[in-house]
Amino acid sequence: MGIEKRAEVLFWSIAFPGFGQFLNKKYVKGFFFIILEFTINVQARLNFAIIPSFYGKGELANASVDYQWIMFYPCVYIFSMYDAYRDAGGKAIRYAFIPFVTSAYFGTVGIIFSQSITISNHLIGVIWSPILFHLSGYVVGLFIRKLIMIIFRKQVHSQ
Repeated sequence: MGIEKRAEVLFWSIAFPGFGQFLNKKYVKGFFFIILEFTINVQARLNFAIIPSFYGKGELANASVDYQWIMFYPCVYIFSMYDAYRDAGGKAIRYAFIPFVTSAYFGTVGIIFSQSITISNHLIGVIWSPILFHLSGYVVGLFIRKLIMIIFRKQVHSQ
């Protein structure tokens, strides 16, 4: 499978966890991710935080969520994307998992710091903070992946 298929499943997984698995004809995994998404979303009260976040009301967004549940969300969300990407041919790409893993880690840290990060004296809150951390985590992961590939390439050539 080519890059177009990997991109397609990745974007559908971003839209909703499980959809990428459906495109890959992995229906059991797709249903599993959808059920997991609904469970975490409802228990965390995530949707109640989205609208205030878009209106710049980070305090209200933070007060809306259950932090014990929302801490699971970044890893489940990103793993769903990675799983669909991998099944669409991503496993042939060396160390493709690294940017996904670092994005998940950073997203979780973004939730932890969502109560203290401000931009222009506005608390960005529990929706925007993890998104910004996810993006920076992905970029850091790309750098780490590139570094590992350079190191291993040098080791292979020196043997």
